Amino acid sequence: MSTIITTEFLTIVSGLPRSGTSMMMRMLEAAGMPVIVDHVRTPDEDNPSGYYEFEPVKHTKEDANWLQGSGGKAVKMVYRLLYDLPKDRFYRVLFMRRNLDEVLASQRVMLERNGPSSDGISDEQMSVIFHKELNAFYDWVANQSHIAMIDVDYNHVQADARRELQRVNEFLGDVLDLEAMVEVVDASLYRNRK
Repeated sequence: MSTIITTEFLTIVSGLPRSGTSMMMRMLEAAGMPVIVDHVRTPDEDNPSGYYEFEPVKHTKEDANWLQGSGGKAVKMVYRLLYDLPKDRFYRVLFMRRNLDEVLASQRVMLERNGPSSDGISDEQMSVIFHKELNAFYDWVANQSHIAMIDVDYNHVQADARRELQRVNEFLGDVLDLEAMVEVVDASLYRNRK
């Protein structure tokens, strides 16, 4: 039986694509939390402040060495990759939720900007897929003793950042600079509204 590393937890920002994960990473960084990023994916018109990604998370199932020394830091991971996390340590997950119509609209704009997509999947079909995958993920995570998770509502952050981010701060131990997090909110980047 492996020992669970409990000294410091890794904070993971997760959620659907285009749900505000990069914004939350910027907030954590501004609030004083070190972030794990590699800047391989550079800022562009869709994410002018950067994507805050770290390529090794995509290969966690095969190689989780990047987790060494990750306590007290934050990293961004697509929710599908959380299944691959080793269970020898604790994780705190901030799961970004956003109005699904806005997520799909934002994805569509980004895909169109990068050239026509040939997958032929409609927004309605994508919505069904996302709902099914999220339901399965929530069923799974509820039974994972090494993961604590809260939902963070992107739309609530836009409407009342201080209230929503206070919940985040409390979940992470009430050690972050809340005002610095609030200042990161940039209404001009909230472009696909419903």
